[in-house]
Amino acid sequence: MKSHGNGTFSTQIHSGFDPADHHGAVSVPIYQTSTFAFPTAEEGAARFAGTSHGPIYTRLGNPTVAALEECVSRLEGGCGAIGTATGMAAVSTVFLTLLRSGDHVVGTHPLYGPSRGLLDKYFSRLGVTSTFVSAVDAAGLAAAIRPETRMVYVETPANPNLDLVDLTAAAQAARKAGVPLVVDNTFAGPHLQRPIELGAEIVLHSMTKSLNGHSDVVAGIVVAKEPRHLVALTDTARTFGFTMDPHQAWLVLRGIRSLGMRVERAQANAQELAVWLEKHPAIEWLRYPGLPSHPQYGLAKRQMDGPGSVFAFGLRGGVEAGRLLMDSVKVITLAVSLGGIESLIEHPASMTHSKVPPAEQLAQGITPGLVRLAVGCEDVEDLRADLEQALAAVAAGATADPR
Repeated sequence: MKSHGNGTFSTQIHSGFDPADHHGAVSVPIYQTSTFAFPTAEEGAARFAGTSHGPIYTRLGNPTVAALEECVSRLEGGCGAIGTATGMAAVSTVFLTLLRSGDHVVGTHPLYGPSRGLLDKYFSRLGVTSTFVSAVDAAGLAAAIRPETRMVYVETPANPNLDLVDLTAAAQAARKAGVPLVVDNTFAGPHLQRPIELGAEIVLHSMTKSLNGHSDVVAGIVVAKEPRHLVALTDTARTFGFTMDPHQAWLVLRGIRSLGMRVERAQANAQELAVWLEKHPAIEWLRYPGLPSHPQYGLAKRQMDGPGSVFAFGLRGGVEAGRLLMDSVKVITLAVSLGGIESLIEHPASMTHSKVPPAEQLAQGITPGLVRLAVGCEDVEDLRADLEQALAAVAAGATADPR
């Protein structure tokens, strides 16, 4: 694992918190308060003027939230971060900060469905236009940039087909045009990929996923490389009320303490299952950056510290076979999301990407039979046995089909 600042990644999870500042508390206290008292009127005025950095009101900043922001910023290699109530609040913060009427966005596809929908349905009403190119088409991304382009927005690995964006190439194209590269790093997380090191200006996360890792809180965060972006992003989040509450922040901080161990265990499970499943006679195809069969296997090796814990596959028998599989698993949970300690399986075309028109789904590589498996931290043999019995149920269902 690469070094970060004053230590390795596993040491940097302690960033942003000094027990000496909190009466010796080893765990970050939850500052469950809406407002903070000023010792004097002069100090209150100074805090509102920005010449003193003490807390004012939790929407504008909270010590628990600040500890989380500092921690994730250090992990990503940024100058600072702003925590948000949800992952989509993080996306909204970025779009509202960077985009004005008449602006243009270059994005990659596939993209998390609500992120794409925010641009197509809402920002288009405000006069913002968007062009989306394949995540794997670095030349197409550069060619799509116009004089009115104000942001290049990518997600890698892409949700849900695991295409990869060449971040170095994307950063070069954005830099040449004088616009920021924004990266949704939710799928990989900072343990496996740090886009700022590769040229990104802004990185965002749904911290609901691997950063929290326990499926018990929703949260988001935006990390900036430079102070000028951080100031603008923070102002947007605070003004629109996108900021998070201290209990959310405390839960995510607790999750980050085990981030490395969870990610490594889930990734090892995913690698073993993908190798096995790819050779199974019931599987038509499988996409995972950790397999040589992935068309961007070399890129994954260059820009990631590991392939992650999510893969996509298609069953012989298509949509109906996938439905039978998902209805037959017993250890794996039929649910959306990823990055938790439990394994989750879902059907993107009818679930996470259901709002994307069918023709556009196909254009993005989201086929009707695509199944996404987010592998968790269970015993890998239990997961293998669960998939084996579910695949047997699929075969039995196909045999029983009177057609």
